[in-house]
Amino acid sequence: SPSILYIDIFNGDSDGVCALHQLRLHNPQESRLVTGVKRDTLLLKRIISARDSVLTVLDISFHANREPLLQLLKQGNTVHYFDHHFAGEIPESPLFHPHIDTSPAVCTSILVDRFLAGKYRLWAIVASFGDNLHSPAHGLADTLKLSHEETEELRELGELINYNAYGETVEDLHYSPEALFRALQPYSDPFDFFHAAGELDRLREGFQNDMSQTETKHPVRQTSAGRIYQFPNAAWCRRVSGVFSNQVAREAPNMAHALLVERKDGTFLVGVRAPIAKPQGAEELCIKFSSGGGRSASAGINNLAPEEVDRFYDEFDIQCSN
Repeated sequence: SPSILYIDIFNGDSDGVCALHQLRLHNPQESRLVTGVKRDTLLLKRIISARDSVLTVLDISFHANREPLLQLLKQGNTVHYFDHHFAGEIPESPLFHPHIDTSPAVCTSILVDRFLAGKYRLWAIVASFGDNLHSPAHGLADTLKLSHEETEELRELGELINYNAYGETVEDLHYSPEALFRALQPYSDPFDFFHAAGELDRLREGFQNDMSQTETKHPVRQTSAGRIYQFPNAAWCRRVSGVFSNQVAREAPNMAHALLVERKDGTFLVGVRAPIAKPQGAEELCIKFSSGGGRSASAGINNLAPEEVDRFYDEFDIQCSN
């Protein structure tokens, strides 16, 4: 009804964008969009004054947003929550509808795909590739009997949408996640978007330029446990951080990986990938630091102080030698 306000709150990466896209293809709603760069996950604080509204929350940690969520439930908001990050204790409320599964082989778009019984599965495949879940993505592609070429197009689309989300601020990105979601909205079929959208040409060009600059980057530290890379404070480094981390993780699936990107204030943005062959421990490592969090296979620290770097190296070695 027109009197009800719908608010869609979603992570700006491929998983958040494609999860919302599936839901809104299924149930179109004029809604207020609340999103940001990949690491901007404390999104519920932005809508703390909402009352008697319908909130759809996608791909942001319940644990990190617990306090504002409880407040929003008290204010009479109905909340549909889809996520695959560490959640902690889930509150009981007739207004709260959680779809939370933290197992390593799912992403938020896969949870939405389950909820919609596979109705827009192509977009879940796009998201899974973007979230570096290549094996589940191929499994879903097999259920639709996609050709190798079709599967590769969905992989590139997922990785480019995901690439677009990485930056310290929206100004680092080629498109705001909201604008990219709006660009997807007219397309129920990702292949139509892949072949028709000008946005993709710009993302592809940016991606190739940024990735070409990583070719000279070598680990600053390498042990039997894993490899650690460090990038300087530059917009291209922030943009490419997620894709680069995923790439080196796939190249050495038995090793753990970390990437430290220097931020404007001198602290580091840290991304950690557990070994693909044993996808656990990333979150356990990152939550030892104050701004850390994530999931077992992939986690991060938003602000690692320079004086904490040596401690991070030590904790990385301990965690990843287990």
